[in-house]
Amino acid sequence: MVKIDILCVGKLKESYLREGVSEYEKRLRRYCSLQIIEVADEKTPDDPSERERNLILEKEAERLSGRIEERAYVIALAIDGKQFDSVGLSEKLQTVMSDGYGYIQFVIGGSLGLHKSLLQRANLKLSFSKLTFPHQLMRMILAEQLYRSFRIAAGEPYHK
Repeated sequence: MVKIDILCVGKLKESYLREGVSEYEKRLRRYCSLQIIEVADEKTPDDPSERERNLILEKEAERLSGRIEERAYVIALAIDGKQFDSVGLSEKLQTVMSDGYGYIQFVIGGSLGLHKSLLQRANLKLSFSKLTFPHQLMRMILAEQLYRSFRIAAGEPYHK
């Protein structure tokens, strides 16, 4: 069974997001071993300077990097990443697994995104849309799409 980590900055504050992610964690148990790993976020001022932005991104990247495994296939969520439809994402994940990766790590940055070092380390940069989503909501969207991907790969019905 494939092991999947979702590495993310910050804790889920809203109960509806925690409940949604928890529901998809339960659903995914039959398809993969899923672990959500949270690292502390940095307090971000309303209008950070470029220097402040870089410091925040570096600190968050340091925390995330410490959790990235050498043997994992790393997928960084980034607005300028490759976009797939649901079938395409399912096929991509199946290809990654058939290429011998039994461990996939998704990385979700904080409110400022991800530091360039993490984007460079990633095997794939993935975008869900050109729209910007709150990083906390992205966690639930990713969990739902993982569930959908496994259902598609198993030939099970899913909503289009």
